[in-house]
Amino acid sequence: MPNLDLHFAERLLRLDGAQLAVRQAGSGEAVVLLHGIGSGAASWLQVATGLSERARVIAWDAPGYGQSTPLPMAAPRASDYAARLLQALDALGVQRCMLVGHSLGALTACAFARQHPQRVSRLVLLSPARGYGAEPEQGQAVRAKRLHSLEQLGIEQMARERSAHLLSANASAEALAWVQWNMARLQPHGYRQAIELLCGDYLLRYTPLAVACDVHCGSADGITRPEDCRALADALGAPFHLIAGAGHACAIEQPDTVTGLLARALDASLTGSAP
Repeated sequence: MPNLDLHFAERLLRLDGAQLAVRQAGSGEAVVLLHGIGSGAASWLQVATGLSERARVIAWDAPGYGQSTPLPMAAPRASDYAARLLQALDALGVQRCMLVGHSLGALTACAFARQHPQRVSRLVLLSPARGYGAEPEQGQAVRAKRLHSLEQLGIEQMARERSAHLLSANASAEALAWVQWNMARLQPHGYRQAIELLCGDYLLRYTPLAVACDVHCGSADGITRPEDCRALADALGAPFHLIAGAGHACAIEQPDTVTGLLARALDASLTGSAP
């Protein structure tokens, strides 16, 4: 992507014994974007470009992704990722932000909001992954399947074969290529840790939440299906909205729509109203 470093520049943060890669654009109220298991900070480019006209947009490469140092434990939990996020926000001078979690990033977002509610003005979950920690047998099956795919296919082939599953059948060739580009840059160690998070932890462990929360899901999402996201929203006591025609990677497939809903959520976070 030729516009990536121009419009969404990367910065390396030096934390206690670790490095964290973040991308930033714009100025103003902080909006922090947490990607899913098969992606990275760059996946938010189009949303960040649109939202940077009114906010300071920050996206991280989660620990073990991109140039970010992995977490020290083999099987981290969302609270471990949240602790690294706290270090990053402190290093960036961000005292309060609107926190956005996509897919597996929703677990970290909820863990952070649960532990540090004073640092979060509003929580937005896009196609949130529930996690399998409360269902050990299913979690072990998913873990074995994902690790097998990683070992048998490798990152690049996995990206070629799985990218289309993250989009609707009507997604553009550009969206497909962008999903694949981001997935092909996964680091095996970081991806393995994220699998452990997905299969060993669960989002509702980090409830009840003391901050306002919105849940959105693409109507064509075959990964975190609309009915599952609606049930999760009900469990959180949060409003639920469908993004018409979008698949799982909604911020890539429909960046203008996602930018608009995040802009409305940002306005709500500043006024204390509903978006």
